[in-house]
Amino acid sequence: MTRRRQIYEGKAKILYEGPEPGTIIQYFKDDATAFNAEKKGTINGKGVINNRISEHVFTRLAQIGIPTHFIRRLNMREQLVRQVEIIPIEVVVRNVAAGSICKRLGLEEGVQLPHTLIEYYFKDDALGDPLVSEEHIACFNWASPEEMQDMASMAIRINDFMAGMFAGIDIRLVDFKLEFGRIFDGDYSRVILADEISPDGCRLWDIKSGEKLDKDRFRRDLGGEEEAYQEVARRLGLLNGEDNGPGEVLDMDAHRGRMRGKSPKPTK
Repeated sequence: MTRRRQIYEGKAKILYEGPEPGTIIQYFKDDATAFNAEKKGTINGKGVINNRISEHVFTRLAQIGIPTHFIRRLNMREQLVRQVEIIPIEVVVRNVAAGSICKRLGLEEGVQLPHTLIEYYFKDDALGDPLVSEEHIACFNWASPEEMQDMASMAIRINDFMAGMFAGIDIRLVDFKLEFGRIFDGDYSRVILADEISPDGCRLWDIKSGEKLDKDRFRRDLGGEEEAYQEVARRLGLLNGEDNGPGEVLDMDAHRGRMRGKSPKPTK
C-alpha cells in the first residue's frame, strides 16, 4: 500500500492527504501541550477520546444546521474531513471567567459573566496567539465583515446548543475555542466550522463539585487527565455500551490492551 502524504503536523493532530480531492484525514494524537507548547506531555488515550467526542459534537451541530468540515470517523483515531482554508482567527466564547481573562482583567475564576463574551485571537504560535479586535481583523484582511458576522452568529448558536447539551449531563460549559475555514465554489466561498471540539479546547466543570474535566488538569498539574477526558465521554454516552449518538461506542479497556507497550501510529 502506498504511504499517504502528510500535509501538516500540529500540537494535537496530524493531517494527511485524503482519498478524494478536497478531503483531509485528521489524525488525533495523545500529545498534550500548554502555554503555547512551553509545557509538553502525553495524556494516554486522549486522541481516541477526542476523536469520538468531536465526532459526536460535530454531528449534533450539523443536525441543527451548523455547516462543518466533518464527513465521517474512519477509525479510533482518524476522521475524514473537508479540506478548508483556515481563517487565522481563533474564536473564544466565554460564559464564565477563567483562564487568561482572569489575569488580564483581575477577575475571580468562576464568576458568571454578565453575558456571553466573544473574543478573537490571531493564530500565530510565535506571537503567542495575541488577542485582537475586530478592527485588527478588518485592517489586515484576515476575514471579511461578512465572514466575521457568520463566525460570530455560528459561535453564539454553538454556545447555546453546547451549553444545554453539557448542562444535561451535569457539566458547566465555562468557555471554548472554535476555528473556522473557507470552502470555495468557483469564485464564491463560505465559512464552515473546522478543527475539533473536545476537552482540549473547552473548559468543562462538574456542575455540583466544580471539578475540572478538561486540559486545565494538565496545565495546572492536577493529575487525573485521562480519567477526566473519559468522564466527559462517559457522560455523553460514548463509552462502554452507553451510546446515545451515531457510531459505535468506545471500549477503552480493549483499546488499552491493544496499545499497551506500543506507540500510537497512524494507519498506513
